[in-house]
Amino acid sequence: MTLHHASSVEYNGKGIIIFGASGSGKSDLALRLIDAGANLISDDYVEVFRKDDALFVQAAPNITGMIEVRGVGIEKIPYKNSAILDLALELMPRDKIERLPEVRFFNEDECKIPLYQFDGFSSSALAKIRLILQRLHNE
Repeated sequence: MTLHHASSVEYNGKGIIIFGASGSGKSDLALRLIDAGANLISDDYVEVFRKDDALFVQAAPNITGMIEVRGVGIEKIPYKNSAILDLALELMPRDKIERLPEVRFFNEDECKIPLYQFDGFSSSALAKIRLILQRLHNE
């Protein structure tokens, strides 16, 4: 099991881990996904572990069910204990993201999942995530 500075949600049955520097929008994007129907797995720190041939995410025990809402505070919200990890997002400024990127992967414990560089503050962020998940579903 590895602890990552990240947030994670389960959206439409797909586990998503969101990486990024402090202030890059991890919690903000997670909150918008939750508002769109996702379940919180963990905010700020995420444990990733392998079971069989899949990667899973779960909250570190001391922050279960909590999310930081910048300007509001730490909020306790409903959550899910764990999820199979299907997608990784690496948050970065829009001008640093390639328009037509090479395929990237998040690799952990000999498992890999698709990794996308992502502008979490983009107004189209949720639509892009839906497109990515649809693409993954069709592959």
